Amino acid sequence: MIDYQPLYELLTERGAVHWSSILAKQIQQKLNPQAHGNFTKWNAAVEQLPVPINPSIQLNDEGFKIGQTKELSAAAWQQLDAGLKNLFPWRKGPYDLFGLHLDTEWRSDWKWDRIKDHITSLDKRLVLDVGCGNGYHCWRMLGAGAQMVVGVDPVQLHVLQFQAIRRLYGEAPAYVLPLTLEEIPEKTKIFDTVFSMGVLYHRRSPIDHLTDLRDCLRSGGELVLETLVIEGKQGEVLVPEGRYARMRNVWFLPTCDTLVGWMKRCGFKNIRVVDVNQTSMQEQRSTPWMTFNSLEDFLDPDNPDLTIEGHPAPRRATIIATID
Repeated sequence: MIDYQPLYELLTERGAVHWSSILAKQIQQKLNPQAHGNFTKWNAAVEQLPVPINPSIQLNDEGFKIGQTKELSAAAWQQLDAGLKNLFPWRKGPYDLFGLHLDTEWRSDWKWDRIKDHITSLDKRLVLDVGCGNGYHCWRMLGAGAQMVVGVDPVQLHVLQFQAIRRLYGEAPAYVLPLTLEEIPEKTKIFDTVFSMGVLYHRRSPIDHLTDLRDCLRSGGELVLETLVIEGKQGEVLVPEGRYARMRNVWFLPTCDTLVGWMKRCGFKNIRVVDVNQTSMQEQRSTPWMTFNSLEDFLDPDNPDLTIEGHPAPRRATIIATID
C-alpha cells in the first residue's frame, strides 16, 4: 500500500487544506473493485511483484533504470515478468527493470529530451503532471530534482502500472492519483510547475482546460503545455468532424499562433513555443508490450503526412508560459 501521508502533509503546508482533507476519500472512490471490473486482477498483478531491498537506481538525464538482473533471484525475476505482463498494455515508457526491457508504445523519453532544457529547473519544486498515464514523466521530473511530483490520470490501469513501478523503486515523493484535472479543487494555486502533455486536444473546451491549469499554479509558476497543432495562421483551428487518427475524442487542433493567443487571453505571460515536432513511427509504434494498432495504422498508407481520414498527420508543439 502507498503511504499518502507525506502528500497530505505537503498539501496542507502549501495551503490546500480542503484538498488534503478530501483526497483520501477521492482515491478510495476511484481505486477499488467497484470502479472497474479488472481492478482485482490488476491489483493482484502489482501485489505479486517482488519487493527489492535497496535496488540500484538510475534516475537522471541518462534515463530511468531500476536494478540489475543479478539483484533478483530467478524466481523473483519470473514474478516480475509475469506481474508486468498482467498489466498490459503499456503505453508510456520505456522502463529498464532488473534487466527486463519494457518497450512501451511511446518513446516518452524522446519527449522528455525535447523539453528538459527549456523548462525552469525543477529543483525543490512541487510539480503537477496532468494526464500523466502510468507516470513515466513523473519519475523523470523527480530525477530532475523536484521536491514532490503529483500526477493525475483517471485511467485505473495507468495508476496501477505506476504503483507497480513504485513498488520496485521503493518509497518516493511521487504519486499518481486516479483523478482528472477537474477533480482538483478550484483555484488550488500551490504548484510551482504544471505539465499538461497530450491532453488539451481531448478537451471539449480548451479554454476551460487552460484556465484550470492556470488555477493550479502559484504566483510566478510555470506551465509546460504540449498538444497537437496544425500549421497555419493566427485564428486557424482544425475541428475534425469525425475521428482524427482513428481517435474519437479529438476536438481542437489550433495553430501555434492561435494557441498562444488563447493562452494570452487566459492570463499567461512569457509565452514561448520551444519545440514543434511531427510524431514519427519510431516514436509511437506497436511493441510486444503494446500489440494493438499504433501510429502506422492511423496514417494514410500512401502519404504519411496525412492521417487515415485525410487530416494533417500528428504534429506536436510544446509551449512554456508563466503567470503573475
